[in-house]
Amino acid sequence: MPEHLGSFTFVLHSHLPYVIGHGRWPHGMDWLNEAAAESYIPLLNAFNRLAAEGGPTGVTLGITPILAEMLAADVFRREFKDYLDNKIQAAGEDLDTFQRLGDKHFASVARMWEDHYRELKRVFCEDFGEDLLGVCRRLMDSGALEVITSAATHGYLPLLGRDTAVQAQVKQGAAAYRRHFGRDPRGFWLPECAYRPRYPWVPPLKDLATEPVLRKGVEEFLSENGLRYFIIDSHLLKGGKAIGVYKDRFEALERLWERFAAQYQERPEDEEKSPYLPYLVTSAPETKRPEAIFTRDPKTGLQVWSGEWGYPGDGNYLDFHKKRFPGGLRYWRVTSAKADLADKGPYHPDWVTSRINEQADHFVSLIHDILAEFQAANKQPGIITAPYDTELFGHWWFEGPEWLYQVLRRLQQSPQVSLKSAGAFLEEAAPLSVISLPEGSWGEGGYHWIWLNEMNDWTWRHIYPAEQEMEELAQQWGDDPDTRLQDLLKQCGRSLFLLEASDWQFLISTFSARDYAELRLVMHHEDFQRLAGMARQYAADRDLPPEDWNFLELCRERDDVFPDIEPKWWSRLEFPPEERE
Repeated sequence: MPEHLGSFTFVLHSHLPYVIGHGRWPHGMDWLNEAAAESYIPLLNAFNRLAAEGGPTGVTLGITPILAEMLAADVFRREFKDYLDNKIQAAGEDLDTFQRLGDKHFASVARMWEDHYRELKRVFCEDFGEDLLGVCRRLMDSGALEVITSAATHGYLPLLGRDTAVQAQVKQGAAAYRRHFGRDPRGFWLPECAYRPRYPWVPPLKDLATEPVLRKGVEEFLSENGLRYFIIDSHLLKGGKAIGVYKDRFEALERLWERFAAQYQERPEDEEKSPYLPYLVTSAPETKRPEAIFTRDPKTGLQVWSGEWGYPGDGNYLDFHKKRFPGGLRYWRVTSAKADLADKGPYHPDWVTSRINEQADHFVSLIHDILAEFQAANKQPGIITAPYDTELFGHWWFEGPEWLYQVLRRLQQSPQVSLKSAGAFLEEAAPLSVISLPEGSWGEGGYHWIWLNEMNDWTWRHIYPAEQEMEELAQQWGDDPDTRLQDLLKQCGRSLFLLEASDWQFLISTFSARDYAELRLVMHHEDFQRLAGMARQYAADRDLPPEDWNFLELCRERDDVFPDIEPKWWSRLEFPPEERE
């Protein structure tokens, strides 16, 4: 019988900022509709196929709480069907145009799109019952995959200004998961894989000099809330150069990195630690339980991430950037990594199947080789953890869901590699080694520079005072039995969560939707300020003018998320850090 080499898990991180009620196109609701049509439904289809064919997929599927709130909303179900109808209509109009012009090839691609979106609508309505989270629950119930949670709105935890703010993001993430999936979460996706250990902390803004305050390590909040593991980038474990995830995709980051690189120093690489083993992490002696970590595999990572020489850059695949308007459908192929939009050749759907299979074979062979090498050197099986943004598969890389299906199908049949989610692996092979981690995140530079730089540092000057105000409000009135006051405090918390989303700093740094991000951040800040002032006035007078109640109702209707929010999360730390000599 062939020797067991180890295990493999795809970790797919699914996240979008809250967009319901905040625009449609080019920025807003269509982000969610695109992701559902191009990534979420095709991938869930692939997981259903795999479950029917052979059992576990080993997939560790991250769904952020704010994304889960949007996918569960009635407005999403309604608008998504309209979105699909618009795509079907656009494909039909393109088909008529190409037929009139005698362009048989593009007419065939237009017919492909028309059939594609009709089938998506059928699957969404009939197979999935318009309930994507319900499909996830059924797949978990069958043991096919594991869903993990994250911070409430993907707040960048190491840069949040108060431990109560981190505590609230984590507690809401766990509470929303229990509400949507009917069980306790085991795993947690740290937003941007960003980690900070315990140490005396000062705000990272030059003109906000304060006395250092002992801050808890990020892993402490996870441990306190029953979470067992999180994912890190390889450079946090081993040192060395961080994998560039975002920089290659956004020119603005390239320019920003050139200025940052002069200040950045890589840690020497630690050859003793391996990304193919889980470890336990703690930065505090009184932590209830150390957290397990799984580490991104750098060898398989760039094989998929790189648009230049990785699989998605194959010249036969559908090009992401070139679209035909007004319908926005795509008819051209990548052609080559250096081809500009004018040089893109026509897309041929019949050319891609062989390339998908060849690349799936290559990837599976790479997995076998890595695990065999590790086992030969360490005399034990390891696990390859392969984290990616879910939207890479289908949205950025149209053929990605089918490629992922082919990889997992081959691994299901492998006698040497087991498909195991991160949580399932921990059940069988709990780590014993306890280590410490440095502060950092994924991406080029491995630190916080994308989320804190000269273009977006102003955002933190609004976030930090709001976090302090929320803490003070919760301390004074978090236990007040007045339901109207509690409604005000809860909406303050929702506005603060939305203000803290890491998406705004990222979009500002990348210039991909800078104006939208700045407007959203300013709006949530202004909402919070007015709501906080209303809460203070109501607490003092037990009365507010009608226009203030109208404003509260407007905010509640527009930002209708997290019904289980608790103002008391901000009032005090459940387990304050202990000062030690």
